Amino acid sequence: NEPKDDFGQVQRTEDAIQTLDKTISNLEMELASAKATQDSILNGGVPSSEPTAKRKYFMVIGINTAFSSRKRRDSVRATWMPQGEKRRKMEEEKGIIVRFVIGHSATSGGILDRAIDAEDREHGDFLRLDHVEGYLELAAKTKSYFAKAVSTWDAEYFVKVDDDVHVNIATLGGILARHRSKPRAYIGCMKSGPVLAQEGVKYHEPEYWKFGEWGNKYFRHASGQLYAISKDLASYISINQ
Repeated sequence: NEPKDDFGQVQRTEDAIQTLDKTISNLEMELASAKATQDSILNGGVPSSEPTAKRKYFMVIGINTAFSSRKRRDSVRATWMPQGEKRRKMEEEKGIIVRFVIGHSATSGGILDRAIDAEDREHGDFLRLDHVEGYLELAAKTKSYFAKAVSTWDAEYFVKVDDDVHVNIATLGGILARHRSKPRAYIGCMKSGPVLAQEGVKYHEPEYWKFGEWGNKYFRHASGQLYAISKDLASYISINQ
C-alpha cells in the first residue's frame, strides 16, 4: 500500500501546485489591470462605472518592419493590406487595424527617420515607437509594440507579424474568433528547441544557465513570424515590460 500512498501524495501535491499557479496568474492579471487604472488616474483620467464610448476593435495587426524594408512594405500594400478608403472601411466595419511598426534611429530625426516621416505622410499606415531600431533589440521592440498598441486601441487581439509574411486577414480573423471565450490567449505556430550553450554557434544563448542543465530546451513558444495575444496579455506586457 505504501507505493500507492506515495503516488497519491505526489498527485495531490502536483494538483495543489497547479491550482496555486492558476491563482497566482489570476492575481497577477488583476494587479496589472488595477495598476493600469491607477496609471490612467495619475495621468489625468477619471474613473467611472459608466460604460466608456471608446471604440472597440477586433484585432490590431502590427507589421514589424525596418528602415531598409521599403520594398517589403510596398509589397504588403499592393497585396493584403487595404489602402485608403478600403482600409478605413475595414477599421470601421470589421474592427481591424493594420499598421507597420517601427521605432527611430540612434540619431533621432536623422535621414532614416525623415524618410519614414515622408512615407507615413503618403500612406498614413505606421505605428511609431519610442524605441531605437536594431536587430539585437527585436524582443524589446515587440514589447514596446504591444504596450503602445494596447494603450492606443481597445482591441480583443493584438497580432505581431513580420513584413515578409503575407496574411490572409479573413482566415486569421476566423482563427482568432474561435478563441474569444478563452482568457490569456497566446496563438501561433508553437515550437521548442534546444538552448545552445556552446559559444560561437549561431543563436548562442549567453544566459543558457537560466534554462537548467546542459541540453535543455526553451519553453514552448510561438514562432516569431506571426502570432497573436489577447488584450489581457498585452495589458500585462504593458505593465511589466
